[in-house]
Amino acid sequence: MGQVLHGSATTTEAVRRAIQDSQESPRALAKRYGINPKTVAKWKKRGSVADLATGPKEPKSTVLSSEEEAIIVAFRKHTLLPLDDCLYALQATIPYLTRSSLHRCLARHGISRLTTHRCLPTLATSSWPTILPSASRP
Repeated sequence: MGQVLHGSATTTEAVRRAIQDSQESPRALAKRYGINPKTVAKWKKRGSVADLATGPKEPKSTVLSSEEEAIIVAFRKHTLLPLDDCLYALQATIPYLTRSSLHRCLARHGISRLTTHRCLPTLATSSWPTILPSASRP
């Protein structure tokens, strides 16, 4: 299985490692690998050959404020309502709340799926009686 590169990657981990281990000038390395000398300088300076993470360090909403997110999370944890019911109940408080922004908020906080939420009993730990079919029937 090969290495997965993002669309703008100009080097692989093997090339990056070769750049870091080489004593040649950045210009010579750039010419050899067909990349920009600035790219060579960047990889010479880095301590590892892995790509850095892209995107925000701490995901946040562009639509909802942190107070609104706190309201949504508290409401969901308290009521354990399904997504659409939460949306209907919260739209009176947050009129511009959409189904997708609600789902993204709940997913960010790890409570988007009720079946995996800690407060709900699972089938294995449920105290509901188990009804098995009887072996003998008249």
